[in-house]
Amino acid sequence: MKSTSVITFTTFACAASAFVIPQARDASTSSIDDTVVLNYALTLEYLESAFYSGALSNFTEEDFTNDGLPQWARGRFAQIAAHEQAHVQLLSGALGANATQACNYSFPYTSPSSFAALSQLLEGVGVSAYAGAAQYVTNKNYLTTAAVILSTEARHAAWVAGPVNKENPWSGPFDTALGLSTVYTLASQFITSCPSSNPSLPVKAFPALTFANASPGEAADVTADGVSTEGQYIAFFSGLSTTFVQVQNGQVIVPNATSLYAVLTSSNATADDFTITAGVAVLQFPFSSDGTSSTSTGDSSMNVRV
Repeated sequence: MKSTSVITFTTFACAASAFVIPQARDASTSSIDDTVVLNYALTLEYLESAFYSGALSNFTEEDFTNDGLPQWARGRFAQIAAHEQAHVQLLSGALGANATQACNYSFPYTSPSSFAALSQLLEGVGVSAYAGAAQYVTNKNYLTTAAVILSTEARHAAWVAGPVNKENPWSGPFDTALGLSTVYTLASQFITSCPSSNPSLPVKAFPALTFANASPGEAADVTADGVSTEGQYIAFFSGLSTTFVQVQNGQVIVPNATSLYAVLTSSNATADDFTITAGVAVLQFPFSSDGTSSTSTGDSSMNVRV
């Protein structure tokens, strides 16, 4: 399996640290109501459902075992697929005539093992998406629904990372909440087209942010599509903390953490739709045998550029 993972999605030396619950990182919070939040969640659940159903159609149990995955892995991925479809049915039923419709998708896996690696990423993003959107939900019944979906997504993420991919099943004592546009930037890489009748969401996708030679506590090279990084800041999100590190000579010092989301921002104190200029990059570093974060080789085991 992977020895290190630096995952970059393409859409189209001072440091400061704050230990705070992430606030809304979205441009227009006034337009976000329960219907918007449920359609945002449904958009993600459609994507996950299509991801699992497509892979299970492409790969047999023999394909999984021949690729070095456990014999029982495909059957449990089939259970996850059923969970995601149940989430789709629940959310679309709650929205009724206001429900958004499924889009068309393209996923860059080529084998069961690359599918499993991408599953780990998507499940982690799903957890971060529900955690970040919870602040907008006003209906307590909807909030309970979101909570039980989030906990299920977290179980998925832990199972895929641990027993299947042989990596750490958690990133730390707290999951990381992400704003709507930050999550959409990640998800939009797999969406090729959507029905024109779908309701619009108050989100936007940011340009690509790429890391190279990244290791915890070390300097990493950082570039952004069509954007100068020099003098701007990388906001690293991990759990409840956000760390801002200035880009100098095309490099930033990566915080000591096993799992990070990173965006490029013009501010040394804020990362929202008004200040983010590129991102999101996902940096994951495995634990060593003694339980500490290990350094990477600088190679990207999965560099998704769709």
